[in-house]
Amino acid sequence: MRRTIALTAAAAALALTALTGCKDDGAGTAAATASPTPLSASATAAPTGAPTSTNPTSTAPASPVPGAFDPEQALAAKRAPYSAIMSTISEIAGAESSRMKGRVNPNAPMTGRMVLRSVDTPGEETAIHMEIVLVEGSAYSRDLTKPGSSWLKTPRSGQDQADYAKYAALLLATGPSGRKGMEDIAGTPAYHLSGRLEAEQIAAIDPQVYRSMKGKVAAFDCDQWIDGQGRTLRFEQRMTLRGRPVVNKITFTEFGDPVTIAAPTDDEPVTAS
Repeated sequence: MRRTIALTAAAAALALTALTGCKDDGAGTAAATASPTPLSASATAAPTGAPTSTNPTSTAPASPVPGAFDPEQALAAKRAPYSAIMSTISEIAGAESSRMKGRVNPNAPMTGRMVLRSVDTPGEETAIHMEIVLVEGSAYSRDLTKPGSSWLKTPRSGQDQADYAKYAALLLATGPSGRKGMEDIAGTPAYHLSGRLEAEQIAAIDPQVYRSMKGKVAAFDCDQWIDGQGRTLRFEQRMTLRGRPVVNKITFTEFGDPVTIAAPTDDEPVTAS
């Protein structure tokens, strides 16, 4: 049990650094969470019941992908502040270990409020159940397993503000192998980037995650989906932690105008988990 709790805490910590260290200067169209569906760059699906060609030597011109865009141009776009529902799921050895969800302002800098909770396991008490509030310059957390617990305040450094656009730039820099092409996420055109990133590469763009990885994880495989405005819709990390595979999945949905996030007080109600 102690090993399971320790792994859950470690995986949740890595997921949390993706939240507290995140800075994304992107904005764009709304997207829903769903499994990506590839969009062929050379052909479109035939309507149901429509006849299809059986000529293997057909040279018909390729049909453009609806909503297709160049990922480098998308990342270079100017983006205004916005808010979104951020959801993270951490899995250890194929089993879900923790979830975190809440509304955040993802850019300039990230602020928000969310609840982090490990998955209950029969015969074990909940390892983690906490509420987190991020304001500019400070992070607050309180233990929801202990009624009436006070907020713990910790400082936030501007140097710990990662930028998902820089992750995307690293993946683009891997060359053609990193460009998986256009995909559809619940009707939203998205460009899929993929590759393996070494810890030393992360040091320059995301120092907080780098410190969490150092000595524990040498590298991780990364998949990232961005929209036509360069905003990250989905981000996945896969690594080996203490000999067991760990996957962190992050999605952004329900985009809207920025929300006001104020420093919490001990007498305010608990956010629904």
